[in-house]
Amino acid sequence: MNLKNRCAWCEKDDLYRNYHDTEWGVPVYNDQKIFEFLILETFQAGLSWYTVLAKRENFRNAFDNFDYKKVADYSEAKIEALKQDAGIIRNGLKIKAAVTNAIAFMEVQKEFGTFSNYIWGFVNHQPQDNKPKTKKEVPATSEISDALSKDLKKRGFKFVGSTVVYAHMQATGMVNDHVEDCWTRNQ
Repeated sequence: MNLKNRCAWCEKDDLYRNYHDTEWGVPVYNDQKIFEFLILETFQAGLSWYTVLAKRENFRNAFDNFDYKKVADYSEAKIEALKQDAGIIRNGLKIKAAVTNAIAFMEVQKEFGTFSNYIWGFVNHQPQDNKPKTKKEVPATSEISDALSKDLKKRGFKFVGSTVVYAHMQATGMVNDHVEDCWTRNQ
């Protein structure tokens, strides 16, 4: 029996509830973890987050524990092997984008010291709280996600449209979109 009020989107099952309760909206500053969410969010483009979340451990294994240095060095043979991996989303463009994004990720690190410094700069290094009362008040994009998406694309990132970027911001706690009566709101 569910005794906690949660955001309605996560009530599908325990996988979703656990993700919501322990990760979604929690600020992430670690580059490795930020890269993990970036990979997962880019694979989500055009799909449901649940589809990606259900395959998360398969992605972790397939993409060397989301080690961006290793992903940046993937060979054509590795990319081809990933295209055959039934445990992940076998979209060739998204797999190649993961490699491209890993390379661009490290370029950003060179410029800003860490990717975290770069990405959190878009919200002045403070989580933004939209304080939505209901799910309907939670946006799919924002002016900040528009600007961040544009800048990421300029830096060579792929599959980083504003909707994907906003979902990444939610996942990594750059924005708090837990609804008003969600138990995690003030955690």
